[in-house]
Amino acid sequence: MIHAYDRDYLYYAQNNLGHMLDFAVNTCDFEINDFFNMFLASNVCKQFEDGNPAYLVGKTGCELVRLIISEIKEQEIEEDDVMYMDRSPEYWLGWSLAHYVWEKNCKFDYIFRAILPEHLIGMYDTLHEADISKFVIHVDILLKEHYSQSMIARLRAYANLSQSMLAEKSGVNIRIIQSYEQRIRDINKAQFSTVVKIAEALECNPVDLLEIQ
Repeated sequence: MIHAYDRDYLYYAQNNLGHMLDFAVNTCDFEINDFFNMFLASNVCKQFEDGNPAYLVGKTGCELVRLIISEIKEQEIEEDDVMYMDRSPEYWLGWSLAHYVWEKNCKFDYIFRAILPEHLIGMYDTLHEADISKFVIHVDILLKEHYSQSMIARLRAYANLSQSMLAEKSGVNIRIIQSYEQRIRDINKAQFSTVVKIAEALECNPVDLLEIQ
């Protein structure tokens, strides 16, 4: 299984993302949905998803917030760095999301196109004392409900290509493409070379074609 970042960095990634959300919401008074939109648009998000140790381990959650606000809003945070000992719902959400992205090797944007951060915060009372696997299962269910259409079908439509156009552009047989779109075949088990051909035709990352399990 390919993970978003090295397992050795997982604890630090969870801790930093937790402190990032805690500081942004509870000290800097950002609305959680607004802050996540800035996070998703920032270089910090990209570096996190790429598993860059300088961001996973080398910076605190407070420093990540400062980088995001400086980049997106071109402002400086005036509040002093604070990392609370008590674990807030926001900390729990960041901690849980960092684990989910690591385990599923998916993008944060993939999650938040389907589920609002404030909805995930609503899971706190039920899940914060449960094993992280409960959070993973719950998010899986919500994502599958939202992405009822296969990823390859969604990305093909976004690229404004018909199935026959995608087949011609990628060199992959149209029946194979149809079987992946209809989930008759599991694209997660496809030959890597086939996934790469389709991804290049759609101008996306091969990982973007994979289905959340």
